[in-house]
Amino acid sequence: MFNIGFAELILILLVAFVIVGPKDLPKVARAIGRWVKYFQQMFQEFQDETGLGETIAELKQDENEIRETLRKADPTANIRKAQMEVQKAVRDAEKAVKGGK
Repeated sequence: MFNIGFAELILILLVAFVIVGPKDLPKVARAIGRWVKYFQQMFQEFQDETGLGETIAELKQDENEIRETLRKADPTANIRKAQMEVQKAVRDAEKAVKGGK
């Protein structure tokens, strides 16, 4: 959710340990856990009531369809194929010229 790595978590815990102290740290951690859970539930309720979750899913599906369409419409594959054919023709011509000497 917050994309916090292990190093950042250790740093946050050390700062909290210094600020709060070892005696009250478990109480603070539980309180923060409760608040995070509360906010997650509120956000989930908001998504359910507004249909935001469905909208997000539809947008992701549309994004995937657009990406697939763009991938199919990408002309670079045809250009690469034509480039390879031209290079092969040039190599064949070079071989023919060298063989004819």
